[in-house]
Amino acid sequence: MNLAILNYNMGNLASVINALRKVGVEATIEKNPDNILKYDKIILPGVGAFGDAMEHLTDIGMDRAIVEFANSGKYMLGICLGMQLLFEQSEEFGEHKGLGIISGEVRRFPKSELKIPHMGWNRIDEVHQNSIFKGVSNPYLYFVHSYFVDTEEKNVLGKTDYGIEFVSSVQKENIFGLQPHPEKSHENGLKILQNFINL
Repeated sequence: MNLAILNYNMGNLASVINALRKVGVEATIEKNPDNILKYDKIILPGVGAFGDAMEHLTDIGMDRAIVEFANSGKYMLGICLGMQLLFEQSEEFGEHKGLGIISGEVRRFPKSELKIPHMGWNRIDEVHQNSIFKGVSNPYLYFVHSYFVDTEEKNVLGKTDYGIEFVSSVQKENIFGLQPHPEKSHENGLKILQNFINL
């Protein structure tokens, strides 16, 4: 199985690489958009601001390559900011266009007594049964984010409660997204990554 982690200077690649090694998979860190279609699966990680991430992707032509990969029918997983980038736009520090692979937008958590960013362990409640959660029903995973995805119910795999109920996992055909960090979520996260590998 040929797996790539996309490098566009906005992700903690080492932790994803190490998590995959724990489930017996050696991944390639790929920064050349011309190479993406040769892989069986790709992971789009991300840490930081939406607008900066899209600028990095666009500057190196990775945005078009990701869309082309998504249209190929091969499996892709977006993690945290990487999941948010799959959507049409974000209101983080202004209005920014996303990859537009899944319909919806990224919104900031409303003001409340709860601390923002939402940071720490929380549970994903499965809305729809899916093989990516096989063996990890309603898992506790590690979150770090100030924005959440607003999308149609048909795209929702799981939701999480943090003052409001927000979408924390999505799927559109061959495209998956996780708001939490599976690579930082111990056994549950490793199981989810293994399930993605096994798709």
